[in-house]
Order: sequence, then structure tokens, then C-alpha cells
Amino acid sequence: MITHIQGKLVEKTPTYVVIDCNGIGYKIKISLQTFSAIDGELCKLFTHLSVKEDSHTLFGFYEESERHLFRNLISVSGVGPSTAQVILSTYSPQEIIHHITTADVKAVQSVKGIGAKTAQRIIIDLKDKVAKGMPTSDLLFDAIDNTIKEEALSALLALGFAKKGAESKIDKVLKSNPEIVSVEDLVRTALSQM
Repeated sequence: MITHIQGKLVEKTPTYVVIDCNGIGYKIKISLQTFSAIDGELCKLFTHLSVKEDSHTLFGFYEESERHLFRNLISVSGVGPSTAQVILSTYSPQEIIHHITTADVKAVQSVKGIGAKTAQRIIIDLKDKVAKGMPTSDLLFDAIDNTIKEEALSALLALGFAKKGAESKIDKVLKSNPEIVSVEDLVRTALSQM
């Protein structure tokens, strides 16, 4: 029904934002991933409207790929929108996908509110969907925080590598190693392949 909302950021907290769109303030629940990505006065979030008997709740996502992962998570029996939001706040999208594809039940179960049975159900229900890839073909690559890529590039440039070659190597490393989530690991892996 509402695919995205764009407007002036009025309020920002780790769990929700308020966006003023033509005089109407929309309260939108967000994950910590989206909270970290939002920057500036103008804001655009991809949304998912959750309708229950007693409430209509908007969930917002900075990346379309995060919304897609959210929708996959809530398709699993026993995982509601609030639980999916907690999962996306606990792990980055690439970490979630990595835990699902490697069947890491303990990692999924470590999320608040997820028991052993629900963790196993998430892995069983989503493993094939994730393995085949999400609609956004470069989901893992897109989900990586751009600041990690920029910091890794700065480090390689400081070490004397050419910008074009360093950018290309970082892109290749991220695509082939989706589990990398820190600048140090990214730089170390890129250096080992140069």
C-alpha cells in the first residue's frame, strides 16, 4: 500500500523515526541498521505496512534489500514484524544471510525472543530462498555499509595502491566474502589477494 515515504526527518531514535511528508508526520519503526544509515534532514525510507486488528504499523528500511529480507523473515511461522525488526537490529543483512546459509542455529537463536525451534524454522524456510539469491542481485554487496568500503579504500590508498585497482579489489573481496563486516578484515583480505 505505501511503498516508501520521503520527507523531512523530524525525530530520530534507535527504534523509530518521524518523517514529515507534506504536513503529515509518519511514525516509522526502524532497525539499528537503518538508524545508522539515516543521515541529514531529508530522508527516504522504503516501507512495509503491518496491519493487525488493533494497529497499523509502518516499518521503514534505508535499503530495499533490507525490506526484502524483513518480508522473508515475517513469512516464517512464529516470526512477527517486531521479531524481524529485532533480528535486523542484532545482525546486518549480510550476517543474517550468512547465518541462514551456514545453518548457524546458535547465532540465530542468540537474538532476543528467538527460541531453538524458531531459529531452526527460519533456517529451514529461508535457506533455499537465500541460496537462490534475493531479487536484488547484489543484496550482500549492497547491504555492506559504504563507510566500511570507503575506510578500506582510504587504507589501501595510504599504503600506496592505485585507486582504481584498490576499488576493484575491494568490490571483488566483498562479493566473494559476504561474511566480512569490519574494515580490518576487508583490508587484510584485499592485501592478501593483491
